Amino acid sequence: MRSGLAVLIVSVAAALVVAGVATADSGGRPFSTTLTGAQEAPGPGDSNATGQADLLLNQGQNEVCFDISWADVDGEVFAGHIHIAPAGSPGPIVVTLFTGSFAGTDAVSGCVQGVDAELIKAIRQDPGAYYVNVHSRPDFPGGAVRGQLGK
Repeated sequence: MRSGLAVLIVSVAAALVVAGVATADSGGRPFSTTLTGAQEAPGPGDSNATGQADLLLNQGQNEVCFDISWADVDGEVFAGHIHIAPAGSPGPIVVTLFTGSFAGTDAVSGCVQGVDAELIKAIRQDPGAYYVNVHSRPDFPGGAVRGQLGK
């Protein structure tokens, strides 16, 4: 019985190592940012709201994966995006991460397929030129919380 358990443990450990290597070899690059209302431009954003955005940019697969969470956003959250603009400035949407109807404290994860490889390359090379934000209605349709990407 012990040898069977040992084989199972070794097999699971080997599978985890292989999965880790596959993820590392996928070419995705992680970026994270803290989201706050104070960073939203033009302000004001939601002053008591917070959030976190974790992105994985995979140029070779034309894919952007994300885990975004937020708390205490007034109104109904309806979208999250990546925009291009330096800190303190608004900018156009370059990637729509999600749309829908979400509570003021919630989270969403997923992957966006078909993102232009040149755009992903540009974000990876100069992440500070891009930001992630979450929008709510009716209170903050232009953006409730925002976080600038960085290296």
